[in-house]
Amino acid sequence: MVRVHEKVKELVRHRWVVFVCAMWDMSFAGTSYMFGSISPVIKSSMGFNQKQVAFLSVAKDLGDNVGLLAGKFSQLYPISSLILVGVFQNVLGYGLVWLVVTHRLPALPLWLLCIVIFVGQNGSTYYNTAALVSSVQSFPESRGHVVGILKGFVGLSGAIWTQIIAMIKLPDQASLIFIIAVGPAMVSLALIFIIRPVQSYKQSRASDESGFMFIYSICLLLAAYLTGVLLLENVFHLNQTTISMFALVLIILILLPITVPILLVFFSGPQSADQEALLETPPLLQATKSKNVIGESSSTARVTKHVENDKSIPPKLEVLPLSEGPRDMFQIQARLWQALTNALRKNKLKNGPNIGEDFTLSQAMAKADFWLMFFSIVMGAGSGLTIINNMGQICQSLGDNKVNVYVSVISISNFLGRVGGGYFSEVLVRNFGYPRLVALAVIQTMMSLGLLYYVVGLVGQVYVVGILNGFGYGAHWSIALAAASELFGVKNFGTLYNFLTMASPAGSLFLSGFVASTIYDYYAEIQAKHRMIQTFGASNLAISYHVTANDSELLLCEGNICFSLTCVILALVCLFAASLSLVIAHRTRRFYAQLYEESRR
Repeated sequence: MVRVHEKVKELVRHRWVVFVCAMWDMSFAGTSYMFGSISPVIKSSMGFNQKQVAFLSVAKDLGDNVGLLAGKFSQLYPISSLILVGVFQNVLGYGLVWLVVTHRLPALPLWLLCIVIFVGQNGSTYYNTAALVSSVQSFPESRGHVVGILKGFVGLSGAIWTQIIAMIKLPDQASLIFIIAVGPAMVSLALIFIIRPVQSYKQSRASDESGFMFIYSICLLLAAYLTGVLLLENVFHLNQTTISMFALVLIILILLPITVPILLVFFSGPQSADQEALLETPPLLQATKSKNVIGESSSTARVTKHVENDKSIPPKLEVLPLSEGPRDMFQIQARLWQALTNALRKNKLKNGPNIGEDFTLSQAMAKADFWLMFFSIVMGAGSGLTIINNMGQICQSLGDNKVNVYVSVISISNFLGRVGGGYFSEVLVRNFGYPRLVALAVIQTMMSLGLLYYVVGLVGQVYVVGILNGFGYGAHWSIALAAASELFGVKNFGTLYNFLTMASPAGSLFLSGFVASTIYDYYAEIQAKHRMIQTFGASNLAISYHVTANDSELLLCEGNICFSLTCVILALVCLFAASLSLVIAHRTRRFYAQLYEESRR
């Protein structure tokens, strides 16, 4: 009994439990993908037009991506404080939105509602930071697996919430806003004392790789299961009991990863003393070193001529006789190395680091490759986010009431894009030596084809544009961010990452806030005038339109035309983004040819 009690205490403190709980937290934290489901009820309740709704979506995107404060907060305070701040912002922001939409509070002006939505959605950045910081510090030797899996569960969050909401059977769409306000907060509070860094290298075992493969299998199983459930719900009219059973099976699949730490704690045998001694030392990150060595020979060649005239070389080196022995020879070598190091440092301060070395944000911003990557993400991810944010209006314009189904499809596609895009780019880089941005160019071209498919208006156009753009949007964050860590180093990756994530809402601000909304309102006004001509006649058109122009019911656009021109523009934008990605690929081809050269031999 005492041994079982000790095992339970060990389980609670185990780093795999921290990682699994972080996965659970991320499974319910990706509420930004639910905006397409709540935007119609906000629009109708507040009497907004499409451009006003687009500004709300931009505020949501900014809240979801501006995590600089959360990152700084994580350096100063414990993880539990980070989670509490996220809970407070989440409940406050979306709670106020729910109170306003249900008319329990008076209507707020648009600018104030944008601030409220920003505050509510910004709470998710604290959840994400808490989960990522805890897991990465607990698994420093497996950061790629950890970040990929956690980001994947964020992508699945929308589909998971859709199934749980279907089981609950909410009375109206406004209740969904209440779920978004309190749901993630309740999950985070339940895990607040478990999610924290566990820095114990003694827990690092060879079985970790098997554990990650098991988690990946569950991720793919979840995606396949959710896809199958969505197809069944779309084809057949399922009763509430069947829907509830599907949701219960989903919850069981989400809980299944806890078997990994249970097996490691209760059923794995003790390790030998030699293994324990080896595991006490943290693993060396050789990949980082190899990236920094690639440009070293060229840097040394550029500064060799400066070493000869460098005043930091002691004059003693010119007159020191060789007969003074090995000790003096060692001093000569040390001074030569110090002189060379000083010259290299001076050269780096003058010319900046080389590609593959550690850049600060200001140094990266001085490089053309950084800005080419930034604007490629602005256009590519911005186009995908525009479709995601307007999915509710796209379905409404086509007379399709299956908005939640399409939100789930986008969520699953987003997850597969994060996992599949990363794997695809790894194959290109490691097996063929191609630059990673080639994969991003392929993804952006695929997004363009999906947008053109919607314009043509063929069968399943919403499914196609949702799947391809959801996949492409997710792939941006696994491909572009991995490329940024390779080209600009990992030392200041947190700052670079937070800056690059600003590209997505920046693209959405222009493409959704101005392009898509302006085109939608233009066609909505034309259709409103046409309906009033039929109702009041041409002679009374001016008076009737002046009276009813602000009526939100008359400013609804119907038909494929509402978003066709927008999709054409977005398709061209994606193609231009792909061309920028190919420019970066061409400029960095020699770097990537050497980066993983040994793994291809």
